[in-house]
Amino acid sequence: MPTSQAAPDRSTSHPNALDRYFKISARGSSLRAEILGGLVTFATMAYIIALNPSILGGLPDVDKHVLNGTQLVTVTALVAGVMTIAMGLFANVPMALAAGLGVNAFVAFTLVAGHQLTWPDAMGVIVIEGVVMLVLVLVGLREAIMNAIPDGLKRAIGAGIGLFIALIGLVNGGIVIHPQGGGTVVALSDHFRSWGTLVFVVTLLIAAVLMARNVPGALLIAIVVGTVVAMVINGFASGTPVAYATWPGKIFAAPNFGLVGTARFHVFSVVGWGAGIGLVLTVLMANFFDAMGTALAIGRKADLTDEHGRLPQMRQVLLVESVGAIAGGGASASSNTIFVESTAGVAQGAKTGLANMVTGVLFLLAMFISPLVGIIPSEATGPALLVVGALMISQAAEIEWHDMGIAIPAFATMVMMPFTYSIANGVGAGIVLYVLIAVGRGRLRSVHPLLAVVGAFFVWYFLRGVV
Repeated sequence: MPTSQAAPDRSTSHPNALDRYFKISARGSSLRAEILGGLVTFATMAYIIALNPSILGGLPDVDKHVLNGTQLVTVTALVAGVMTIAMGLFANVPMALAAGLGVNAFVAFTLVAGHQLTWPDAMGVIVIEGVVMLVLVLVGLREAIMNAIPDGLKRAIGAGIGLFIALIGLVNGGIVIHPQGGGTVVALSDHFRSWGTLVFVVTLLIAAVLMARNVPGALLIAIVVGTVVAMVINGFASGTPVAYATWPGKIFAAPNFGLVGTARFHVFSVVGWGAGIGLVLTVLMANFFDAMGTALAIGRKADLTDEHGRLPQMRQVLLVESVGAIAGGGASASSNTIFVESTAGVAQGAKTGLANMVTGVLFLLAMFISPLVGIIPSEATGPALLVVGALMISQAAEIEWHDMGIAIPAFATMVMMPFTYSIANGVGAGIVLYVLIAVGRGRLRSVHPLLAVVGAFFVWYFLRGVV
């Protein structure tokens, strides 16, 4: 009598067109892992649909024009969805894009409020910066600079991003705050003894236990349970102690595409050529290294890097990311860049661009169901980032800590990211210190010429005032 056998997994034994295109089986992934990864990435990024309009909306420009909130929700979700899908199709990596935090604040408070640009002209600056980045990718300069960074600093970038997203998770979850007007740099939130903290702790424990038990979909399960717990609390407690976690009065909302294509390019006539070039270069430096560092860290976490720590798809990744800046500016959503929250999807098992397809489609759907997307509280997504941060910090173990020439720059890279809330600042600090220490040791010839040039640019970047 023949022995009974389990049915084979057709996604791996008989690769279909989807499997072949995205190389799901070849990368040791599965359809389920990619779908779960895409869902988790979207869940941890969904806050940008509300946060980007809150930063860009409500501030009048020199012409007293204020960007419409409904239109901002539409373009934020639209560009994020389109560019995330493009990244999945063209580069085949699990790296989602959305409006970059920091750059959108630069647009609002430096370009519009500080330099008195109109909103269309401010978005034009972003388009110009994106075009410059695209040219640098096409000539191979961005990839060459990435390859010039020593392996120890690359590992420090990944570990530093782990610390950075852990801090983001703690801040978003309402556990720590950045006090205003003095005091400690980072302190426990005034609302630490709150229902929101309970939701955060419950979600964190569920995520940690399920991850430790290797349960598929652990982070997504934890986020869903945390959201349900928050909704239950809001249902029984007075008021709404956990923000957003209430069932919306309506689920559907009509998108408004009125901001698409409104960017203008009058910046140089308004502030002059010198100041205009300075503004473009400042935002360029932030985007340039933020995306490179994030892409490398995600690629390493997803086991997509080669034996030299390089990401074979880096050129395609940076090409799409550069187009994301152009598209974001052109749609008045601000520059779109790779989101570090994509590491949450990778931690869930995503290794291919199929996860991006899931995330991107959800962003596009969010244009129509933004009230429903908005019920996920940050207290339920923050723990996922904390767990991912714990996974990413392990990259620091491979750094040659006995060599102070790499240890000090690597440490500076790691701590500057969370302390200054900027990946680009951490990358810049590490590169500048690495070059200066090499000069002091009489080892300038060991420094790649491109790295020395980048170090000089970062000195200018820090002295000028960063994004």
